[in-house]
Amino acid sequence: MGLYDRYLAARIHLAEQSLPETVALVITEKDLLEDGAYDTIEQFLDWAFGFGAERVVIYVSVSNEDVIETLAREFERLDSPRPVALRSPADETRATTPVQVSIGLGGKHEFASAVQGIATAVENGSLDVAEIDGEEIERRLVFPSDPDLIVKTGAERLSDFMIWQSVYSELYFTDVNWRNFRRRDYLRALRDFQRRQRRFGR
Repeated sequence: MGLYDRYLAARIHLAEQSLPETVALVITEKDLLEDGAYDTIEQFLDWAFGFGAERVVIYVSVSNEDVIETLAREFERLDSPRPVALRSPADETRATTPVQVSIGLGGKHEFASAVQGIATAVENGSLDVAEIDGEEIERRLVFPSDPDLIVKTGAERLSDFMIWQSVYSELYFTDVNWRNFRRRDYLRALRDFQRRQRRFGR
């Protein structure tokens, strides 16, 4: 660990502001083609949990659905410090583990499935229209946690990611691609998060 990294870590620990409990990382399938990409993910998990995160959500944006199965196999081999749940468009069961990975399961698809589930429940009489609210939608989402901090590498756009859950998230866009992402880049994201005044829509 370099001197600058130790300086950032000390500032984070000494700051009065809180740290994110749920951290989300948005990357692409191309990021995972780089040498060492999964090693960096393992390090990212260590950094996140080491600085107080309770949950980490990793969203892999894919342009070719044929790669989903291959990516899932690589994530299954991941040396993670906490249990991992993998979800793809073919598996929409709720994820509640400390590490949650979405491979190609976009936010629009997730939200549409939740709405379809509500419509079916109303149709079969198990849910009344008057009972439909935000909590009912959230109960039907695959990824139930609202990220406090979302880290996106290399570009200032989020892709189709957790459109319901991220409405009050703090967004941090790095100026480096995933292959160059280092511990100091994560620490910078934490310091930026600490400096912000979260309003939650108020």
